[in-house]
Amino acid sequence: MTSLAELSRLIRSKNAGPFELTFDIMFDDAETYERVKRSGSLSREVIAQLYSLSASDVKFFFCDHARAIKATIPRPYVQGDPRDSDSHGGQQYAPLMDIQIP
Repeated sequence: MTSLAELSRLIRSKNAGPFELTFDIMFDDAETYERVKRSGSLSREVIAQLYSLSASDVKFFFCDHARAIKATIPRPYVQGDPRDSDSHGGQQYAPLMDIQIP
């Protein structure tokens, strides 16, 4: 088992407008990307569980041409809300780093 953080070139989160956050997971080579994709360790359901959401709230895509995986979720608070602790959404990727890939 290897962590997603060790296998990926970049894991990031950012705003996708004031109501959503998006996650990008990018890989240096096709072999590693395919390993993660085929493993089933990263899916709509996994993202939903990590962020305490329903799977139907998660938009999830494999982008083969870019060797990337993308997921978008609703923000817990609208951007700019006084309870929003990360206005730019840049700190929300951390739970993805520890996902274990066989």
